[in-house]
Amino acid sequence: MDYSFWKKQPADSPLFPDIEWSKPEQRAKAGRLAIIGGNKLGFAGVAEAYSIAISTGVGESKALLPDALRKTIPKAMTAAIFAPTNPSGSLSKDALPEMTALGSWAESVLLIGDAGRSGETAVLYEQFISSYHGQLVITRDAIDLVKNSAQLLVERPETVLVAAFAQLQKIFQAVYYPKVLTFSMQLTNLVDALHKFTLTYPVTIVTLHKDTLLISHGGEVITTPWDSPMAIWRGSVAAKAACYWLWSPRKPSEAIATSLVAQP
Repeated sequence: MDYSFWKKQPADSPLFPDIEWSKPEQRAKAGRLAIIGGNKLGFAGVAEAYSIAISTGVGESKALLPDALRKTIPKAMTAAIFAPTNPSGSLSKDALPEMTALGSWAESVLLIGDAGRSGETAVLYEQFISSYHGQLVITRDAIDLVKNSAQLLVERPETVLVAAFAQLQKIFQAVYYPKVLTFSMQLTNLVDALHKFTLTYPVTIVTLHKDTLLISHGGEVITTPWDSPMAIWRGSVAAKAACYWLWSPRKPSEAIATSLVAQP
């Protein structure tokens, strides 16, 4: 079989050095990233993503959190915006105006998770995803929250899903894709499946299979060795990916691959 669509990046050097060279030197030209997530029990994902975005070099970043966290967030975090909270401590349906306004300000939005399990918040996220037209990165439990809208996610242009393998399995099932993903499948079979899936849908997929991180967009697949699964589960991979994609908007997979091996 012809695997000309498959590129392999070493663990310690970028396969696309021009992506790193094109990183803006001035923060004023380094883009605006909005980070949305958190619930009354936690905002670690939001805080870490914000810190990574700033240290990676994004121009500006703002974080949208439930109002229930207003007294918890350090006052030094001046980039925090608060929106209405529902009884479960997650963003309520009344938070849509704040989300929409933040989406209008941002060039990219990162749904980082810690979003809780509220059905009301799920509807809110789905409404936002449907109406927002910029770059969108979704990861961690934010994917689980909107799993009933899997068709919307995969058909939406300018969308990156940084998904656990189990989440990717459910997405394939939810859109009735005729390929079953299994934890025991060979890497070559998964590469072929992602190649065909991203030829069918405009979404960009990032997932971990055993010790390999895979990135697929437009039928192209990039793999790189990966031994830090916690970086994915904490959201730091998605945060860096969002920054690099801002700087190379027409090359999502190459930008994300470069972010994996870039030095802080």
